[in-house]
Amino acid sequence: MRDVVTARLRLKGVETLHEGWSKLKRATFDWLRRDGRWQELTRETYDRGDGAAVLLRDRARGKILLTRQFRYPTYVNDHHGMMIEVCAGKLDGADPVTGIRHEIEEETGYAVAALAEVLQIFSSPGSVTERLHLFVGDYDASTRVSAGGGDESEGEDIELIETTLDEALAMVARGEILDAKTIILLQHAKLGGLA
Repeated sequence: MRDVVTARLRLKGVETLHEGWSKLKRATFDWLRRDGRWQELTRETYDRGDGAAVLLRDRARGKILLTRQFRYPTYVNDHHGMMIEVCAGKLDGADPVTGIRHEIEEETGYAVAALAEVLQIFSSPGSVTERLHLFVGDYDASTRVSAGGGDESEGEDIELIETTLDEALAMVARGEILDAKTIILLQHAKLGGLA
């Protein structure tokens, strides 16, 4: 499919608008429309690298582990900013399994051995390049290795929330969980009987 799409795309130029924690670029290209006409388009892309997220579950106790932390972009969009999410993070060049294991230990304090990748998603394909690798994994008291809480040097101050899948889904229904990757993983767990 990529070859077919590439034949319909003539890239004219890419300009870097900003480079910091992420990269903002503007691309100009011609796109071959279905009716055979070429149309010039300009699109901006926000590139922060790929990421991974995991729904952690303690099957024996019927619990799942979520995080709560302040997210400034949601705060400036008329929300209080305290987001409830699954454990997640940027891969920073690591493979998805290595990257999510690092994030699990850093954020939650658990060292999780068994992980299963269940989905890959683009959360906002109209402007964000990030591909998210979504996992489920098991934790219990025996896998606790530290207090977790995130990396203070990165500004992380993460609270852990242990709850049930049904209560987490009720939190979605009440508008307390608004994070897309979290909702997707919770729904996947419910539909697949994973929790």
